Amino acid sequence: MPAPKNKLKAALAKGEMQIGLWLGTGQPLMAEIAATAGYDWCLIDGEHAPNDIPLILVQLQAMNGAGAAPVVRVPIGQDWILKQVLDIGVQTVMVPMVETAEDAEAMVRAVRYPPDGARGLAASMVRASNYNAIPDYAVTANDEICLIVQVESARAIENIDAIAAVDGVDVVFIGPADLSADMGFIGNADAPEVKAAVKHAVERIRAAGKAVGIIGGGDYVEMRDLGVTFLGMAADVSLYAQAVRGLAKEARERLGM
Repeated sequence: MPAPKNKLKAALAKGEMQIGLWLGTGQPLMAEIAATAGYDWCLIDGEHAPNDIPLILVQLQAMNGAGAAPVVRVPIGQDWILKQVLDIGVQTVMVPMVETAEDAEAMVRAVRYPPDGARGLAASMVRASNYNAIPDYAVTANDEICLIVQVESARAIENIDAIAAVDGVDVVFIGPADLSADMGFIGNADAPEVKAAVKHAVERIRAAGKAVGIIGGGDYVEMRDLGVTFLGMAADVSLYAQAVRGLAKEARERLGM
């Protein structure tokens, strides 16, 4: 029995648009709701949200069998955290702050078992193999791992061709917030210089035959037409904050309070 098929990876390889939601609350209930809301993927954020391995695990369990594919963004591009995330059953991982081809190559090695990589082998005791119920997991897992590298600095944009050319990188994800800050336009991802850098990166990533990801961007149709296929809509925290604040404001206005 081989490792489960990664439907998200397959869809992206075919150029199909995949929309998703960021999960930043660290709450299984929110993950469960989001995973059945109609998104293609939901990303559990381990970089900026209060998520550690146990919290990520219970959110994966809450999402199990739902329509949305789970994605996890690790806090840092190091093999130890990627190893733990993969072992709890994640097949699609995002690595932040990749700035060079060497960075990307190191991440490819970290998510693959030998001889293609250096991922530590413990398939007999981990959730990824259904606790050894998938006997062929170790020899089939590499093909189903989807690696997303995040480019979010001026240096990364300068190296975009080399990063996108790395074999084993499935998606190159542009982080407009950090990119705008690094370019000197903090809080202004709509600055013409930033938008030009994003457009340039998308074109180069597509030219390399890789899928392109981004979050937000306002006009979803514009992002699609630009060539983005891994599109983040928003974050659950932001949607919740907007909804509860909006309701309180509306109620006070209507009640004359």
